[in-house]
Amino acid sequence: MTSGSPTAPPGVPRYTHGHHESVLRSHRWRTAENSAAYLLPRLTPGMSVLDVGCGPGTITRDLAERVAPGEVIGLDSAADVLDTAAAQPGPPNLHWRLGDVLDLPFADDRFDVVHAHQVLQHLTEPVRALRSMRRVLRPGGVIAVRDADYQAMSWFPQVPELDEWMSLYQRIARSNGAEPDAGRRLLSWLHQAGLTDVTVTASTWCYTGDERRWWAELWSDRITRSAFADQAVQRGFASHLYLERLSQGWRQWAENPDAVFLVPSVEVLAVHH
Repeated sequence: MTSGSPTAPPGVPRYTHGHHESVLRSHRWRTAENSAAYLLPRLTPGMSVLDVGCGPGTITRDLAERVAPGEVIGLDSAADVLDTAAAQPGPPNLHWRLGDVLDLPFADDRFDVVHAHQVLQHLTEPVRALRSMRRVLRPGGVIAVRDADYQAMSWFPQVPELDEWMSLYQRIARSNGAEPDAGRRLLSWLHQAGLTDVTVTASTWCYTGDERRWWAELWSDRITRSAFADQAVQRGFASHLYLERLSQGWRQWAENPDAVFLVPSVEVLAVHH
């Protein structure tokens, strides 16, 4: 990993989730198979890949194995999370870099693929980010982006606390200048960035059975212990007591054996000409 400041680069917007263990618990679950399946058929050995907003790097490692011996760089603006990613074993073609997607530290036409998973929803300038990603992409290369759409999420049974959680999440994210309903906007953002050769698909994470408890536990923890909680209280959106009630609502929801939670994401492949 290239050395750098222990804080995010200047201009990086506040991350709604933060990097509490309950957030990284979710990120470490992600693999190329469950989070980037739409991209995998496009990958071939020898390709160079930039994974923007790589977090703990589980998807990045999978991509590196797919394109070896091609170079893969995982880039993130959080130095501590990147250090954690770099401390894990990885193939020799995998490298880590601290940086900001709005000012990528790479030459023009550097990569065959630029990938960003659940990143654009957290940015104040997603179109500018896509233009930056396009700059470092070789002609004929592919931008691959996938983002969830919070208002499109659905669950059963209906629990008032989950409805309130959704409203609060939307409020906090938007106060950060972010767009929690990014999925439905990806195509528009890509067009604004000058990318017109675009393929749009969608896929859904489905949490039920044992996974419903895992999903509920991590959100229950986020609501009371992560940056989400800090921002809610500091901005006067919620009290600690209110957040605890929402947290308990998640746990109660998970006790129902019929419980199902759906997280839809839109995914886009855009060829740079």
